[in-house]
Amino acid sequence: MSAPAKVSLATQIAEVRREIGKRREVYPRLVGKGSMRQAEADLLISHMEAVLSTLQFLKDNESVIRDCIAARHGGAA
Repeated sequence: MSAPAKVSLATQIAEVRREIGKRREVYPRLVGKGSMRQAEADLLISHMEAVLSTLQFLKDNESVIRDCIAARHGGAA
């Protein structure tokens, strides 16, 4: 299996935002049809919002994180 492609944090954040938007479009229809409960829809959207929050934290602190990693590895990041 080949190594996964490197995807920037900004691109990952954009993709998660797109996914959250799609879920907000699709889930109400599924709930309305009875194929998904509202509680499940809310939970799954909240999971993606947590992913977004984590990625945004990483992006906001990327330089600090890289500096810490470099310091742990003797200056080579």
